[in-house]
Amino acid sequence: MSESLATVRDDGPAPEPQIAGDLARRALYVAPVVLGVSAAVWGIDGAISTGYAMVLVVANFALAAGILSWTARISLALLMAGAMFGFVLRLALIFAAVWLVQDLFWFEPVPLGLTIIVTHLGLLAWETRYVSATLAFPALKPRG
Repeated sequence: MSESLATVRDDGPAPEPQIAGDLARRALYVAPVVLGVSAAVWGIDGAISTGYAMVLVVANFALAAGILSWTARISLALLMAGAMFGFVLRLALIFAAVWLVQDLFWFEPVPLGLTIIVTHLGLLAWETRYVSATLAFPALKPRG
């Protein structure tokens, strides 16, 4: 007899936190360059806005990993709901985080918005080279 998606769960190791940690490590590699370029173009306010945006991006990846790994342990149906509604929730949290700082003296919308978009896409594209996605190594490819 086949099991329902509501009762099937994943008891294996969660690859999501490992991938999110790797994304955060890569964000630290590029942060000095991104902050330097932003400071050169928009000044100190642009650099602060860029730094804030990078923190939002890393927090977004970490929250996504947490939601997916937590819901997978409960049921695969909840995992699917967590992926779909988690995206909407995380998008709302990013909106709220930007909205809360929009009137502060250091807020520069262009570097903040560019950093949020480019950093999300850039880190994900960079990470695709290192994700294994095989049963033997479900998270990152082994080094060496």
